[in-house]
Amino acid sequence: MSKAAKYEILYIIRPNIDEAEKTALVERFDTILKDNGAEITESKDWSKRRFAYEIKDFHEGIYHIVKLTANDAAAINEFDRLSKISSDILRHMTTREED
Repeated sequence: MSKAAKYEILYIIRPNIDEAEKTALVERFDTILKDNGAEITESKDWSKRRFAYEIKDFHEGIYHIVKLTANDAAAINEFDRLSKISSDILRHMTTREED
């Protein structure tokens, strides 16, 4: 049996989202990860930051960070697929942490 890998996902939410929509978005993406076998150890807002360059007509965004463990890449792949088609997520990046 393979050992669970640790991952960190950082995603940027559009800045003009209202608080209730943002909460629902974060819960939806946390649930997508859990439903695909990931165990979330942390999911929190980081801060609203100004971009060095414009992304999809925005000059700033709300950064959200999720730390998780997963036995395979199914949860990461599904998060990646759905975040690419979400108009609320401007960018995302997944990093696998070294043991």
